[in-house]
Amino acid sequence: MGMRRLFIIRKDLHLSAGKLGAMVAHCAEGYWIWLIKRNLMEQDGRVHVSFDLDREIYDDYLNGRITKTICEAKNLNKLLQAREMALNLGLVENQDFGMINDACLTELTPEWVDENGEGRCTVGIWFKPLKDDVAHSISKKFQLYKD
Repeated sequence: MGMRRLFIIRKDLHLSAGKLGAMVAHCAEGYWIWLIKRNLMEQDGRVHVSFDLDREIYDDYLNGRITKTICEAKNLNKLLQAREMALNLGLVENQDFGMINDACLTELTPEWVDENGEGRCTVGIWFKPLKDDVAHSISKKFQLYKD
């Protein structure tokens, strides 16, 4: 059974191609950033990172066998349904999946304000590499992202 990276992006935001690409890149980085931050040690002005990976994730990434799927959520409520589905599957937020919130510095309008008083817009959700059947149990409720 293969592994899959699943990213779900809101369609109602009408992202430009460049912004969509940037948001998918944020999604792709989400898991790795979490893993690095979780395993980071600083000493003498240097940063050291050491972590373990599931063997299947390691093998599939090294051999380029991780399928990436980008789906669309009709709106924020549909995106939040994906979050609920993940939680119901026992996935842990900000570890197995996470929300992508844009700083609204370019083309998006803030929808909420963070703890620092900065405007944000929830754009998408990333998932760590998942077994195909687990990823499909979420993605089957969403269409592939289309123009």
